Amino acid sequence: MQVPHNSFVVVADGEKMLFFRNEGDADFPKLQVERKREQDNPPNREQKTDEAGRRHAPGPGRSAYEDTDFHQLEEDRFAQETAEMLKRWALRNDFESLIVVAPPKTLGELRKHYHKEVEKRLAGEVAKDLTGHPVEEIEKILQAQ
Repeated sequence: MQVPHNSFVVVADGEKMLFFRNEGDADFPKLQVERKREQDNPPNREQKTDEAGRRHAPGPGRSAYEDTDFHQLEEDRFAQETAEMLKRWALRNDFESLIVVAPPKTLGELRKHYHKEVEKRLAGEVAKDLTGHPVEEIEKILQAQ
């Protein structure tokens, strides 16, 4: 994948966002960290207090309510906040070209909230979780796409 010079590259998952600027050229990216943001999102078992309730259903037996996955809700909210930040930066013309790298589920949540200005500047997306990878490896993976 071509990563144009001065492009904004966002590497995110549901708990961590890394914002890079490409100081290199399109063929050989040199990503420089501009911002970093993390949130504490404990596993669902540590966030919920009770099991889902039950109700009487028509006919024999009972029906259970679906468990709320608080961990996933928090990851989705975090992705929505990321999309909101990208919108603010796009409207301020902080970047002309954008590449988003995120796991498929997070990428889907981000897409729901992209502003039209963000969509216009979107040069590419990579459906991978790279938040735990070193910068040099992220550069190589982007080049290989």
